[in-house]
Amino acid sequence: MTTFKTRIKQISKEKGKIILANDYSDTPKKIQSKTMSNIRNLHNFLCGIKFNFPQLLPLGTKEISKINKFAHEHDLQTIADIKLNDIGNTNRLTINSLWELGFDAVIVNPIMGPDALKNLVKLSHKNNKGIISLCHMSSPEAKYSYELNICKNKTSKKLYQLFLKWAYFHNVDGIVVGATFPNIVKYCKKYSHGKLGIYSPGIGTQGGSIPDAIEAGTDYLIVGRTIINSKDPKTISKQIQQLSM
Repeated sequence: MTTFKTRIKQISKEKGKIILANDYSDTPKKIQSKTMSNIRNLHNFLCGIKFNFPQLLPLGTKEISKINKFAHEHDLQTIADIKLNDIGNTNRLTINSLWELGFDAVIVNPIMGPDALKNLVKLSHKNNKGIISLCHMSSPEAKYSYELNICKNKTSKKLYQLFLKWAYFHNVDGIVVGATFPNIVKYCKKYSHGKLGIYSPGIGTQGGSIPDAIEAGTDYLIVGRTIINSKDPKTISKQIQQLSM
């Protein structure tokens, strides 16, 4: 079996760079039906689909496994966006459960520390799964935390630069950098020499520009409300796909 990084890269070459942020707050039955409908109707314009905590919590293991299987049948990679950040044993138990449910990758928070991040990457790669690490989020207030100056041994760097360094040296499969901060996308792309896939949320509703993000070096566009809240999700998905290829 190929690695997650290889799988999603190959799919994106054929179908474009869009990862659907399939984020609904609804009853379990409606979440499942809406998700299945999105996969069925939009899979030709997507390379992956992302699920966050509020969507996963109402669902049972049977429903989640069924959704992941259906996504794979439609040639999509699935990402659990739980921003995992805990002690080693908790991280291990959590990630093993997510792999059993069929997810291909997990978004984690590197504030857990470099050794914990390294261990997660090793565990995931043994199973041909992926780790995507936060670097800089898309919300406007993200600058107040991710751009904090971190001082050590009389040298200073911003927090996102430290997270980027850890991601690069511990071989994560990708990093999250908001499309609303294209200058930081560009910095991360240059630093990593293309080694790290850059996943950028914030397109559309939050003000992120597709052309600016692509020009800066984004590899994958995480798009949610712009698609799922539109009157014609298929047309919007196709338009974004065309802009991103």
